[in-house]
Amino acid sequence: MADEKSVEEAARAFDRAALRDVLTRAERSRQEVVERFPLTQWPGLPLSRYALGTVHDPGAGRPFCWLMEYGTEALGSIRGGSAAKHIIYRSRRTGEWRLPAPLQKLSVDEAWDVVRGQFVAAFGAVQERNFLAVDELVTLSYGQALVTKTLATYFPDDFLPIYSASHIRHFTELLGGTGHRLYGGVHSWQANRDLLALVRRRPEFEGWHPLEVMRFLYGEFSPKPPRRDTLKIAPGPGARLWEECRAGQHIRVGWDEIGDLGEYESDTELKRALDNVWPQSTGGNLRLARQLLAYRDLEPGDRVVANRGKSEVLALGEVTGGYTYDERYDEFRHKVLVAWDEGYAQVFDAPENAWQPTFAKVPEKLLRRILSRRGAAAPVAVDVPGAVQDVLDALKYKGQVILYGPPGTGKTRLALSAALALAGRADAIDAPAAERASVVAGLLPAPGVSEVTGVSLVTFHPSYGYEDFVEGYKPDTAAGQAGLNLKWREGIFLRICAAAEKAPDRTFLLVIDEINRGDLPRVLGELVTLLEIDKRGIPVTLPISGRQVSIPANVRIIGTMNTADRSVGHLDAAIRRRFAFLEVPPDLDSVEGSVGGLDLAAFLAGLNARLVREFGPDHQLGQAFLLREDRPVSSEDELSAVFYHDIVPQIEDHGMGRPEPLRAVLGGLVDPESGRIARVPAQDLPHTLAAEFTESDDAVDR
Repeated sequence: MADEKSVEEAARAFDRAALRDVLTRAERSRQEVVERFPLTQWPGLPLSRYALGTVHDPGAGRPFCWLMEYGTEALGSIRGGSAAKHIIYRSRRTGEWRLPAPLQKLSVDEAWDVVRGQFVAAFGAVQERNFLAVDELVTLSYGQALVTKTLATYFPDDFLPIYSASHIRHFTELLGGTGHRLYGGVHSWQANRDLLALVRRRPEFEGWHPLEVMRFLYGEFSPKPPRRDTLKIAPGPGARLWEECRAGQHIRVGWDEIGDLGEYESDTELKRALDNVWPQSTGGNLRLARQLLAYRDLEPGDRVVANRGKSEVLALGEVTGGYTYDERYDEFRHKVLVAWDEGYAQVFDAPENAWQPTFAKVPEKLLRRILSRRGAAAPVAVDVPGAVQDVLDALKYKGQVILYGPPGTGKTRLALSAALALAGRADAIDAPAAERASVVAGLLPAPGVSEVTGVSLVTFHPSYGYEDFVEGYKPDTAAGQAGLNLKWREGIFLRICAAAEKAPDRTFLLVIDEINRGDLPRVLGELVTLLEIDKRGIPVTLPISGRQVSIPANVRIIGTMNTADRSVGHLDAAIRRRFAFLEVPPDLDSVEGSVGGLDLAAFLAGLNARLVREFGPDHQLGQAFLLREDRPVSSEDELSAVFYHDIVPQIEDHGMGRPEPLRAVLGGLVDPESGRIARVPAQDLPHTLAAEFTESDDAVDR
């Protein structure tokens, strides 16, 4: 976060004159909204002129919500996510009206009367300068970004053109805002007003137009991570759409049968739609649903790669506009605007097996290879992977986080990746296995040394106690006396807190592996209370030594939790409330590749679909079961070893040796009479697994 001086200096250096044309276009867009939807007409505004998904009347023009999301980006963007942000909308795919929870027992017309009435009430409250009255309009809280943009459009002097709650929070903190309004409990329009008050109190912004403030804040102090994961997107089978995409400066993908992606409010809902169209691919459709939603939610500045086949990069691109479902095209209607740079076009020496489907994440190492095409340019900044950034964000606002998921999903690896990022070694996150391990070891205390470093690692187990973690009396093996001698000792957490107090400018991270295997209330004791961010620095008296201790603000904790052992719901309520929880599901992108014709990602997706049906989602298998030294298994012998030595025993453990669940998961690989699992020769195993688990390729590349 920037300090006061940097904001002032950046504001003085900011070229406001360069925004003259931008302000003119924005005002033109604002006037279009005000003239087409004057406040005096809102009490009688028909639903067809408000909602997305209604039949388009060329004479009346686009509905209000379309204009807010797609037609007025000069006034600030509310793109991304589903159409639920519009409170009430109609699915063009099904014809069904979607209503927020409080209105679902009403008819569509009755629901619209409520929504429209609350918009009218909000306009009246702002005109009367009674801004707090808007908070009483409960239905509007289901579309806070839309409502805030609407108010800023009609009342541009009373609101800033910044609508995302997280972005408002970021800028409020940047400008010195404090208190409860930073974190939850405040509607976006009121948080926007708080931010506007902070701006107006600063002399460097005197005389600035609200749009100038918005452009300045986003340009100089962006709330977005420097880069998110880079996505590889194939422009149609065999890249047959590439010329259209290159000329039109966009990327398009298929799956038109499911309609506008903005209509889907969750990956589960989208998966159901995919299952209905491609029932033969149900095992892999959840993964596809998540990829399509990630594509829908691409933001300006995100990086994408266009490819042909497994070996050719056509161009590197930067997203310039949000997603649209463009019905002007006969096919491949899901479109995102992209500025393409063909200077990065190249052909790899060896194919990237992960590039067979339409979508794939581009690992940092591969991205560096692509970027090196430009030769000896300036060094490329190392990007923090999206999953790591999510952990860092959770640590920032909560102080401690638990990473939970099935076995083998890389929870401990993710925790240590976050440690690398905090230590300024993000370059080692995707380094070769040996190099990464060496860097991680360098962050941890040397074996047998009790001195605390910036990162500490401990594993909880049933016998791990308060005396190990906080303080207690333990046998003194150095006393040299007969009998049992006890000596008071500090636990690892007290040592970390003491080191953190001496170095308040450093972050001290404790990684607790298998955190749910310990008795957490007993291990943490009275320190549970002090974990909360707003209670850091408050002293508490320890019951054994009588010492007063506190948890410094610069201490962070990451715990990992295997849900196959114990679900999140079994944790003590006080523990759950003080930790952020981030799910770490199986990462199919990391096992993209094939062995003898077996698509590894499709195999794992199909296997997990059966495990979920039989045992529940906590009993899936993670990608680590198919990895060797961070790379997917690549030979029939390796595949046979992991299948029979790792995967099958895990499934047998889930089924407790009973033949029925084994047959439900492994199908024809289980003898129907004896329940014995067939031993297939290594060279035949890929074909056998492909026939049993992988789905049709019909929906792979559309």
